[in-house]
Order: sequence, then C-alpha cells, then structure tokens
Amino acid sequence: MRLLIAEDDRDMNEIIVKKLKAEGYTVDACFDGEEALAYLTGADYDAAILDIMMPVMDGLETVQRLRSAGKSTPVIFLTAKDTIADKVKGLNLGANDYVVKPFSFDELIARIGAVTRTVSGSVSNVITLADLELDTSTHGVRRGGQEIRLTAKEYSLLEYLMLNRNRVLSREKILNHVWGFDYYGGENIIDVYINYLRKKIDHDFPVKLLHTVRGMGYVLREEP
Repeated sequence: MRLLIAEDDRDMNEIIVKKLKAEGYTVDACFDGEEALAYLTGADYDAAILDIMMPVMDGLETVQRLRSAGKSTPVIFLTAKDTIADKVKGLNLGANDYVVKPFSFDELIARIGAVTRTVSGSVSNVITLADLELDTSTHGVRRGGQEIRLTAKEYSLLEYLMLNRNRVLSREKILNHVWGFDYYGGENIIDVYINYLRKKIDHDFPVKLLHTVRGMGYVLREEP
C-alpha cells in the first residue's frame, strides 16, 4: 500500500518513514501542509498520516481543502493536540482517525490497517476471496488451509490486489501503489511479480483467482 507522511519534524519524519517501509509500505514524505495537499491531489494514496501543526498550511486546512477537492483518501492525524475539542474539530473536517503523540508504532500501524480496511469494505484483519486468506496483522497468507510463503514485495502486491479484489487494476496503479514514485525500472517488473504470485497462489489449485484483463491490467476475483 502507498502512504503519505506529512510531518515537519524531520527526524520524526525519517523515523516514521523507515518504520513504515520496514512494514512493507510504499511511503512518500513531505514537511508542510501545502506540499502534502499537492501530493494528495496529484496522486492516489491508500492513506495519509498528517501532523496538525505544520508550516505553510496546517493539517486541518490541508484536510479541509482535500475534501473540498473531492478526494476521499483516508487521513490519520498524528499530533500533540490531544483535547476532545481538537479531536472533534479534526474529525468533523474530514479526518478518519486521530493518533496522539507520543505514540506507539504498533498502534499507528493498526490504525492504518483499520482505515484502509474500512475503505475496501473489510471489517476484519483477515481478507478473504474464495479459499484465499490474507491476514493484514500478521502478513500471513493461506489458501485452502495451506500456508503460502511470500517475499515482502509479493505480499505487498497481493495485499493491494486483495484490498481491491474484483476491481481491474492498471499496471500504472499497481506500480504507483506497490513500488512508488522512486522506482525507475520498467513496468515489466509487475508482470514478473504477477507470475511469481500465480505460481504460489494459483498453480496448485483448480480455481484460478489472479486474472489478466487484456489491455487493462490485472484483477483478483473468483470467476463464475
């Protein structure tokens, strides 16, 4: 999944980015609200983590403008402002969740998972399609009760496909969400990893779930 972190404390920003990348997320980072708004209106993100007290434009105004622009990207405020009035204001302006500093990274990761599951229509950590199961909390994958071992990038790709199951995803979307802006290789890397996934989640099973839609991209779905 692709995340944006906007935090003006550069040391904190760097730490958060490293922690999220270690969890398998694709992460873009910026340091003020105006820059964050440009990122969020110029590209699709699975979620954004915004500080409230940022220079140029604060997080509250950033979210307000983001929603006015018609963008529904899930937003988590990460801030030292911890009064009930602050939380209510942030949520009323369009934020999806609120994490108060100092915070636990385990909590932040859990909240990211919660808001992205809500958007995808899932209510549990375990996302299912037919007999394929993916646990976003443990990164475990099973099909037909059989454990499937994936590399970090294979898991990230499968998670993005599972969160968007039954939707055709273009190569561009997959590249941006799983590999990010800083990837400079060719789009054929997607075909390579799709083939890796097929061998692991489809090869030994009679019902195939990962499909190519010619001229459009890929979709994870149970065919009639």
